[in-house]
Amino acid sequence: MKIVRFAKDGISAYGILEGDTIASIKGLPWEALTPTDETYPLNSVKLLAPVEPPDIAIGVNYKGHADELGHDYPPAPVIFLKATSSVIGPGDTIRLPKMAPNEVDYEAELGIVIGKTCRRVSEEDALSYVLGYTCANDVSARDAQQKQDIQWARGKSFDTFCPLGPWIETELDPDSVDISIRLNDQVMQSSNTSDMIFSCPKLVSYCSQFATLRPGTVIITGTPPGVGVGRTPQVFLHPGDKVEVEIQGIGVLTNTVAAEI
Repeated sequence: MKIVRFAKDGISAYGILEGDTIASIKGLPWEALTPTDETYPLNSVKLLAPVEPPDIAIGVNYKGHADELGHDYPPAPVIFLKATSSVIGPGDTIRLPKMAPNEVDYEAELGIVIGKTCRRVSEEDALSYVLGYTCANDVSARDAQQKQDIQWARGKSFDTFCPLGPWIETELDPDSVDISIRLNDQVMQSSNTSDMIFSCPKLVSYCSQFATLRPGTVIITGTPPGVGVGRTPQVFLHPGDKVEVEIQGIGVLTNTVAAEI
C-alpha cells in the first residue's frame, strides 16, 4: 500500500494511491485508514512530503560508505537530528544556502516512518511500530559539517535539506532493497540496504531507548558509498542539477537544485 500526503485547492490531506488514483482518507494514517468518498487523479494534485516529522538521522551506517571515508565501523548507531524545517517534498527545490553554498552533497537514504508511539521496544517487536518506508535525501553542507562546526546540526539542517517522498510504502523488506541516487541522470550511488551495519529493527529499537518515537517520526538510516565528498575529484550540487533517489519497492524521489534566493 502507498500512502500519500497531497495538496488540492489549498487543502492538504492523506490518501491511498492505487494506480494513478488517490482515495482520500479521514484524519491521519497512523490513526486509521478510513476512506472518504473523494478520489483524485494523481496528476491533478501536488504531492507533499509524506509526513511533517520530528526527524532522527543515522550516520555512517553502510559498510561501503565507512570504507570510502576511511572510518571504522561504529560500535553503536551514530545519532544526529535534522531540523523539521529542512523537510521538503517530491518536486520541491533544494536551495543552496547563501552562507554555505559551495560543498552541498547528496545522500540517498531509506526513511523509516513510525506509526505508533514507541518507547524502549525490543528489536523483535520494533517493526510492529513502523507504518512504512519512504525515500530520503540527507542533503549536507560538507564545509559546515566537517570544517567549520564541531557537530553536524547546521550542516545537515539548512532549509530544504531533507527531501522526503514520494509516498509511504507499507509493504517492504527494509533490510534487503536496492537503493541508488542519480545526479543529472548519472548513477552516483548504487547499493542495497543489506550493506547496512545496523538493521532497521536495531535502529528503531536503539532510538526508542533514548527518545519516545511518536507517530510521524522519520528515522533516516544512513547512506551507501558514492557521496560527492568521497569522490576524486569531489562532486557537489550546483544550480540546475536534478537529483533522484530511487529505492526498490518504493519509487523515485526527484528534486531540483537552485541557489537560495
